[in-house]
Amino acid sequence: MATQSKDVQAIARRVLRQESEAVAALVDRIGPEFAKAVDWIFNCAGRVVVAGMGKSGQISRKICATLASTGTPALYIHPGDALHGDLGMVGRSDVLLLVSNSGETEDILRMLPTVKVLGVPIVAILGRVDSTIGRQAGVILDASVEHEACPMDLAPTTSTTAALAMGDALAMALLELRDFAVEDFALYHPGGALGKKLLTTVTALMHSGDELPLVHEEDLVKKAILTISEKGLGITGVVNADGELLGAITDGDLRRGLERDENLLRLMAKDVMTTDPKWILDTDLAVRALAVMEDHAITSLFVMVRTDGRHPHGLIHIHDILKTGIRR
Repeated sequence: MATQSKDVQAIARRVLRQESEAVAALVDRIGPEFAKAVDWIFNCAGRVVVAGMGKSGQISRKICATLASTGTPALYIHPGDALHGDLGMVGRSDVLLLVSNSGETEDILRMLPTVKVLGVPIVAILGRVDSTIGRQAGVILDASVEHEACPMDLAPTTSTTAALAMGDALAMALLELRDFAVEDFALYHPGGALGKKLLTTVTALMHSGDELPLVHEEDLVKKAILTISEKGLGITGVVNADGELLGAITDGDLRRGLERDENLLRLMAKDVMTTDPKWILDTDLAVRALAVMEDHAITSLFVMVRTDGRHPHGLIHIHDILKTGIRR
């Protein structure tokens, strides 16, 4: 086997150690320049236009995507395309964020005269601070590394990791300044499992109206059994004359009740119910309801309106959540 001629585990450890050390070295470089870059972007009336070529271009796309998804409007522009008309995407109220390891990327340098005419502020994430791009940028974020993880010191590896980490630091600083919350994040991620997890409330999945299983506290157990069977949720709530939730009866409660008393059917619902059943608010996310059910080893939760924690508004079953694909 080819792997027998090389210690591939040692190679992997060396790469990861070298890249992690390079990222750790960025910590001491965070200072006034970083704060200035954040201030420019935070107060920008337009967008952050991110540009880079080659591997730096791919890192630029990721930084752009992270900014856009966390509350900072951003777009990526390819420097080559920018020279053939796409510079029209850059407005006077924008901030230009450049990513370059060498600081001498030709197509970026050819963009800069137009950008200067527009008066657009330039922030640059650079591997070489003392470079042509560095001398023309208003703010420089130093992402330089001593060596690439590539044994020939050629393939962009450590340098791209450092640039990406610096971009993440920028994005997260802006996120916190904007008080960007889970609800905001959900608005930008409506698709797929993440969107479902962040946007689906219990109201969208709960059983209510005629589907809500309820019996009166003085109803006979027989009625509770029929209600559980008819609604098909394995549970019924028990309410008083004012419709306030007093307890719940599950299939398990009935089995245990029958073991204690053969005359179970002659008893009233309040005699066999479990008091103080778990409930959740109608404004809560389905993923939180799932967490409560899993933590308490139960399969259902009653749903209450935020302004009224006594009258059941609905019932959500664990199967209702799981079949949507939502997981903790």
